[in-house]
Amino acid sequence: MAKKKNAKSGLISVNHTVAENRRARFEYHFEEQFDAGIMLTGTEVKSLRRGQCSINEAFITPQRGDLWLLQANIPEYAAAGAHLQHAPTRPRKLLLKKKEINRLMGAVQREGLTIIPLRLYFNARGLAKVHLALAKGKKLHDKRETEKSRDWGRERNRLLREKG
Repeated sequence: MAKKKNAKSGLISVNHTVAENRRARFEYHFEEQFDAGIMLTGTEVKSLRRGQCSINEAFITPQRGDLWLLQANIPEYAAAGAHLQHAPTRPRKLLLKKKEINRLMGAVQREGLTIIPLRLYFNARGLAKVHLALAKGKKLHDKRETEKSRDWGRERNRLLREKG
């Protein structure tokens, strides 16, 4: 039997990345990685399902005993009325277990690490999640080393392709 075609084509369904912070891998060394839920309004979810989001300038900070995602840009949902719209860069609360929150907050305060959002996606149940990492910033020489290894990998693949 043939599969039914999705009536709402163009929308992001489950297990798809909405936004990715690709620059983070170049800027930071990752210590640990976590998945967290995110508190959103209805128009924010609809905007995310259309694939509209940017987390390139976003960061995560502990405030009032919780973790908050700041500067993540989720544009307004055009089909909704003006009274239903959300602020595009409003702070959004992250949903983690208390033990994970305490671990992350302790690492930030004691060790001087940073919490960075890596990607925003919908899980298998259709819930919006943020994949985040506890990270330490790279020095300039580390960034150069990363760039050298990446360039060498490309060159090696090119040589292997040519030889055949």
